[in-house]
Amino acid sequence: MIAKTSYTAILFRSILLFVTLAATSFFLVKAWYLWAALIAPFLIYQMIEFFRFQKKTHEEVNQFLEAIHYRDFSRQFDVKHASADIQPLRQGFNEINTTFKVISKEKETQYQYLQKILELVDTGILSYEVESGEVIWMNETLKRLLELPYLRTIHSLQKRNEALFTELQAIRPSETRIVTVHLEKSTFKALLSASAFQINGKGSKLIAFQNVNEALDETESKAWQKLLSVMTHEIMNSVAPISSLAETLKNRLQLASTQLEDDAVEDLELGIDTIKRRSEGLLKFAETYRSLNKITTLNLKKIYVRELFAHLHQLMQPTFEQKGVELEIILKNTDLQMMADPSLLEQVFINLIVNALEAVKEAAQPKIILSAGQLLDKKIILKVGDNGSGMADEVVDKIFIPFFSTKKTGSGIGLSLCKQIVMLHKGTIQVQSKQGQGTVFVMQFS
Repeated sequence: MIAKTSYTAILFRSILLFVTLAATSFFLVKAWYLWAALIAPFLIYQMIEFFRFQKKTHEEVNQFLEAIHYRDFSRQFDVKHASADIQPLRQGFNEINTTFKVISKEKETQYQYLQKILELVDTGILSYEVESGEVIWMNETLKRLLELPYLRTIHSLQKRNEALFTELQAIRPSETRIVTVHLEKSTFKALLSASAFQINGKGSKLIAFQNVNEALDETESKAWQKLLSVMTHEIMNSVAPISSLAETLKNRLQLASTQLEDDAVEDLELGIDTIKRRSEGLLKFAETYRSLNKITTLNLKKIYVRELFAHLHQLMQPTFEQKGVELEIILKNTDLQMMADPSLLEQVFINLIVNALEAVKEAAQPKIILSAGQLLDKKIILKVGDNGSGMADEVVDKIFIPFFSTKKTGSGIGLSLCKQIVMLHKGTIQVQSKQGQGTVFVMQFS
């Protein structure tokens, strides 16, 4: 309707100008110069008005295109005070602007809605251009996971974490893989999933990071429990009859010793004693590891962390004095409380402190630190640190595996038991260690 009105106005002006030009030409051919002179001002006025109309239309179109270019959809063209021939044009621009404004608002709402959803999910998301490496978007979850406040390009990650950068470059679209992410103060396992897409003809890559530490720990713990259950059952069933048989043979040997030479009796007794002793050792070994499967329930109570640390200090103080080790307790909030099984949590700390005492025995000024705090999300953080010899990366990766021990006389059960107790509390335990700088065990509870 607006275009039709505008075309009518242009057509009317064109016809009127044509008629005026034709009349002027006719008067000049007939040599009616007086009539030609009289109509000439009207012709000039029409030409000026036609030029002004075109100029106004051009200016209006330019203003509209400028508003579109800068996405200024809030701009409104004044229809009321415009000339009659420009009013339809301005009204049309206003209607188009209103339509663009509605579409832009809908898109902005959808974008904000999608962004909020992606911020709430517990999965880190990273999107970047493949060619330039420029990061298009990363959510807050990923920033927390990688401890990165900002990432301009994917290549910036190479300086911070070259191993992770290599994994991100290597992973292909539609591929998933589990990687170990080593940060400055922590380590976790992440499930990476990748996909590819194009924006404005440029290839982009989208990678999702999911922290699977807890899921893997739980699966691993259940697998070890099943293995230990089967192993201890088989060992005890196989060794118990051997031990019993050795005892029987020894008794019968003593009854028949009068008929044998003394040397033969001694050799037989020594062999039977060896069989019995090793059988009993294996039974004790199996019984010890069976304890890993016994702890299944908790006696939860609300406890003060200061009281937990006080009990540990009182219990371990004689050992610290004997070994010349300094104990430092850091607890800024003395009213810090948590729900836990006091006896089991105390056992975890005792195991960690005993390990720390072993680690600092070669230190010039041996020191063990117990500390506690609370994060912004109300999670409780408990730490046991030392300034000992530290551990190599390959040892850190295996430290919680049952049977693994760096001590010659170690059973490999202590830290496995600690991890199981912490997991029963719905918590996590991690180790941060550098050779020559010491070790810190970090426990986090909801």
